[in-house]
Amino acid sequence: MSTVFNFTFVPWFRSVAPYIHMHRGKTFVVGLTGEAIAAGKLQNIAQDLALIQSMGVKVVLVHGFRPQVNEQLRAKGHEARYSHGLRITDEVALDSAQEAAGQLRYEIEAAFSQGLPNTPMAGSTVRMISGNFITARPVGVIDGVDFKHSGLVRKVDSAGILHTLDFGAMVLMSPFGFSPTGEAFNLTMEEVATSVAISIQADKLIFLTEVPGIRVDSELPESEDNPIDTELPLDAARKLLTTLPPAQRPTDTAFYLQHCVKACEAGVERSHILPFSVDGSLLLEVYVHDGIGTMVVDEKLESLREATADDIGGILQLIEPFERDGTLVKRSRTEIERDISQYSVIEHDGVIFGCAALYPYPESRTAEMAALTVSPHSQSQGDGERILKRVEQRAKALGLDSIFVLTTRTMHWFIKRGFVPVDPDWLPEARKRKYNWDRKSQVLVKKLK
Repeated sequence: MSTVFNFTFVPWFRSVAPYIHMHRGKTFVVGLTGEAIAAGKLQNIAQDLALIQSMGVKVVLVHGFRPQVNEQLRAKGHEARYSHGLRITDEVALDSAQEAAGQLRYEIEAAFSQGLPNTPMAGSTVRMISGNFITARPVGVIDGVDFKHSGLVRKVDSAGILHTLDFGAMVLMSPFGFSPTGEAFNLTMEEVATSVAISIQADKLIFLTEVPGIRVDSELPESEDNPIDTELPLDAARKLLTTLPPAQRPTDTAFYLQHCVKACEAGVERSHILPFSVDGSLLLEVYVHDGIGTMVVDEKLESLREATADDIGGILQLIEPFERDGTLVKRSRTEIERDISQYSVIEHDGVIFGCAALYPYPESRTAEMAALTVSPHSQSQGDGERILKRVEQRAKALGLDSIFVLTTRTMHWFIKRGFVPVDPDWLPEARKRKYNWDRKSQVLVKKLK
């Protein structure tokens, strides 16, 4: 059993290590819905946030309290009232919101104080500091509806928040703001979290929500393996919002998406919508390549480019398993260093997930594409085709008429993409002299249009 554990733990730990390094020193603003707390998820979420902070991430936690306020209102025999997707906060609702916020802050601080043995928080000390970081203004009257004590963010004390984070504490914020005269306003968690993320230029804005993420194509069948879009470019998110009706409730597609778009437009590079129903969704989103929710990004994180000497280690790590099982011919580090300018790579957040090399034979107006490799973590997502297209572009730029590959196991993949089998005698003379007749590789050629 321990041997099996070693074989699973070691590769897993190695795979998450780059993300641990990448996020150290970064700042995350996490919006936690009141629904998540009502569903009993607080303890595990607190443990995950404590883990993330222990790995060097600075965290601002903004909690919501919709269901808790509604529960307080029911206890008082008072009805919750909404308009334009916002709560109408009368005197009773304001009292209920203050009571709910006090209770939730107590529960959250207690959850982060439990350094229990045999838990991820064993021996941990998480300092939580909150304060009057938000200056607010009234929503006022919209379409004849007086929102009374409901407010909007006027200003964020970014200097105070950043100073607290630099002190090593986690900042805890309730969705309340105060006017310069001391009047309290009930705000939405989503607006507070977004405003704070923009004000301090956080690296991530993360919403832990009732919804699993964003599904752009609602025509997809329910059995689809990827029912949500794990990565949504900002332009695509903007276009989607223009097709949606104004959000009235949290389960409306536009409800969280509009805040993600607003944050990205204002300089927060990545905004996430995660399901709190999945245990560990925070860890899965932050430390696993494809994540679990929807990430709205200001630019496509995956970079397809020509390789540099800094990529040699990543290429070696990528191709080594395929060399070991015989899919690829083994290449030494010296060979890769010598030929590094011939390689194209797909990089995602500093990690190499795909590569291929192009070796021209100008006298025969052709070139070999070699070492085409895609990480098992991102296969079936089109990365192989993207690399192939880049290699074709490089070959065309050299004025070549075709590219060819030698393969023993992936013949059908290439045939589907326009390659045709030929006899090894077709190979350029220089390449034919190096052909390994014992390996019996299939030779496939693709004409470049």
